[in-house]
Amino acid sequence: MKIAYFDCFAGISGDMTLGALVDAGADFERLKAELGKLGVEDYELKLDRVVKRGITASDVSIHIRHHDHGCGFTEIKGMIEASGLSDRVKGQSVAVFKRLGEAEAKVHGKTIDEIHFHEVGAVDAIVDIVGACICLELLGIDKVYASEAPTFHGTVKIAHGTFPLPAPATAELLKGVPWRELGIEGEIVTPTGAAILAELSEGFGPMPPMTVQAIGYGAGKKDFGMPNVLRVIIGEQAAHEVNGHGEYRSVQVIETNIDDISPQIYEIVMERLFAAGALDVYMTPIQMKKSRPAVLLSVICAPSDMGKMTDVIFEETSSIGVRISSQQRACLPRDIETVETVFGPIRIKVARKDGKVVNAQPEYEDCKAAAAKHSVALKMVRDTAVGEFLKG
Repeated sequence: MKIAYFDCFAGISGDMTLGALVDAGADFERLKAELGKLGVEDYELKLDRVVKRGITASDVSIHIRHHDHGCGFTEIKGMIEASGLSDRVKGQSVAVFKRLGEAEAKVHGKTIDEIHFHEVGAVDAIVDIVGACICLELLGIDKVYASEAPTFHGTVKIAHGTFPLPAPATAELLKGVPWRELGIEGEIVTPTGAAILAELSEGFGPMPPMTVQAIGYGAGKKDFGMPNVLRVIIGEQAAHEVNGHGEYRSVQVIETNIDDISPQIYEIVMERLFAAGALDVYMTPIQMKKSRPAVLLSVICAPSDMGKMTDVIFEETSSIGVRISSQQRACLPRDIETVETVFGPIRIKVARKDGKVVNAQPEYEDCKAAAAKHSVALKMVRDTAVGEFLKG
């Protein structure tokens, strides 16, 4: 599996994304040819090589001949879907714009159909977003991951006036994304860059295990006293083998301390988390300040499911904040097999190492149902199932 890791150590914007992907190997002429399928005119795309405080990077610039006044999501969606671009590029591009439109709509208290994209509906943003999706396809990228977002402060002038940084839409887009302290004054993460990450990234944190094949640097236009570039690292990560026996998988671990809800609520919390796709949910008794007994709620999930997990936690518990970390999980290959027993068919989860069975566990729900049906102890059903499996 080919992945791209966006190392946003100095932030991210639409043009930085284009520059980094071109620098990593996306063919610039093919990019322009594909963008031509949009039917958008009155702009010119240029590529230059620049040096940003010692780092050589690709600088992709969009020169607009006639500025427009923006347009709505429906118009942008129609333009993309009517183009001759691939289905993948169309789908990703529309999804990024939809994510951006929903953030703008929430900030301004409107629906997405009422939002007029003053900043992002212009030609340059359409080229940035659609161009980024084209480059990912040209590079054969299967999945995207990203680093934590760097913090920044200051103000920015937009169509509605002077706003604090991060811009409201940027902050909304990056909810649930881990941030790291940087403290730069100036807009180093733009709404367009945030939308690309929020929609396309499978997870945020350290770089996943990979065999690196290419590295690209995309230049920003401003100087913040550090190399203002976005780094994209591309490589192969199919399921990194663990000594030839299993694989590493990237997961997100979400945790929060809770000391003020009824224990009965934890049942529905766990049920909803598993229904939303959690890989595991568990609770640990802890003691907080002033000797208050509490529960540490821990959730393990795929990076792409992080938002759904935090939504459940905030909706069902009294928590107003969670901790999120990226980890690697080592997994042995496993299969589900069915054995016939005197109590009926029982499914068994079988884990193997070097092709040899190292663990065989009957499915609890199958054993529970069979035990109730035949009025026997659950452990008898379980042991019988294991015995039948070992016979085979």
